[in-house]
Amino acid sequence: MHTAILGTQWGDEGKGKMVDMLAEDKKVKAVVRFQGGNNAGHTVVVKGEKYAFHLLPSGILYQDKTCVIGNGVIIDPQVLLSEVELLESKLGKKHANLLISEKCHLIMPWHIVIDQITGGKIGTTSRGIGPTYKDLVGRRGIRFMDSGDKKSWQEKVSEELSWNKKYIDLLCQVYKVSKEEQNKLELNKKLSLKTIVQNYWTWLSKLRKNSLVKVGDVSLFLDKLQQQGSKILFEGAQATLLDIAHGTYPYVTSSNPTLGGLYIGTGFRPKDLRVGGVVKAYTTRVGAGPFPTELNNKIGEKLREKGYEFGTTTGRPRRCGWLDLTIVRYAKLINGLDFLAIPKLDVLTGIKPLKIAVGYKINGKVKDTFTVNEKELEKAKVVYKTVDSWKEDLTKCRRFTDLPKQAQNYITTIEKLTGVPVKLIGVGPGREQIIKKQ
Repeated sequence: MHTAILGTQWGDEGKGKMVDMLAEDKKVKAVVRFQGGNNAGHTVVVKGEKYAFHLLPSGILYQDKTCVIGNGVIIDPQVLLSEVELLESKLGKKHANLLISEKCHLIMPWHIVIDQITGGKIGTTSRGIGPTYKDLVGRRGIRFMDSGDKKSWQEKVSEELSWNKKYIDLLCQVYKVSKEEQNKLELNKKLSLKTIVQNYWTWLSKLRKNSLVKVGDVSLFLDKLQQQGSKILFEGAQATLLDIAHGTYPYVTSSNPTLGGLYIGTGFRPKDLRVGGVVKAYTTRVGAGPFPTELNNKIGEKLREKGYEFGTTTGRPRRCGWLDLTIVRYAKLINGLDFLAIPKLDVLTGIKPLKIAVGYKINGKVKDTFTVNEKELEKAKVVYKTVDSWKEDLTKCRRFTDLPKQAQNYITTIEKLTGVPVKLIGVGPGREQIIKKQ
């Protein structure tokens, strides 16, 4: 049976760690990333060594796997090359094979410039993600397959650069970007045709020449694995409430981190698929947008400090709040969740009182599933359930029965109020600190 691991909240739930652990299964032959770009960040800790990935799938540390970057992922080739080179500086060639879809779109310098000018209100990472997806949908994008021949590559880049220079000039007028600010953006340097063509050709060529990296047809590869009876593990970036269609719009990402994105982002239909939702033991989000259970107090600060809630990609401090089960029920509705994984249960040790959001009171009626209607959220009053806290250290627990009764109750409360069984529980950053709940 194949497995998809998805975020259920606003991202940063700890999906990478769960994917890394599940990839240990010898029957899993491929780990597939199917959407997003280097605005995502997954952190894996193995034997005290910390690995931060942005484009590489979390299973990259296993030599017997193939890590796949599907067509739904957009790639900054400089970032991907840097990740591969950094990994190989630590491990040499002792990592998984990497297959990149030839259909992947490339993040170009003009995308990053456009994002820097326009992305402030939403709180983007300024890495060119939204503008690249916009070009993808607008049929102006440049794909990996366009870099096969240097002459045609230069022609393609020249055409798109010319168009985007005019567009950026217009944006500078609309957004009232001063000449001084334009100089800070280094537009002339970043938008030099010669520099772009040479740099990108170098980065893409180095990736192609790496013996463990291939560019090809992801759909055919995955179909062949399925026919052979191999297991495939799918890894979502970001999370349900950041989905462009189903999240807290417009404070969302530009792709589909929900289950539907898997099919679009791979061109493959997995059969016998189970879907796991990762639910951080509390709730966090980065950037602007609604957050009903946010704690702007000492408890919120304590969660941020104990959980080290700072973005893997940007380093930005995350907003912290109580676990919101209305969100988890919404994620269950959108993705059809079969099981849950709960990382960072250990962070809640010593937090008293301990609360869980179970509904919203809107216009006198209690709603138990999250609403992405911003006007309704503005009127909503959160309904909380107070649960017993604990003071014991959880980091050395390895079985569910090792947990104090109050921590066990926290998990069983989540199961009862969502109707989804919890299978995995994180009690620390290490790969070995995941409890498999029977």
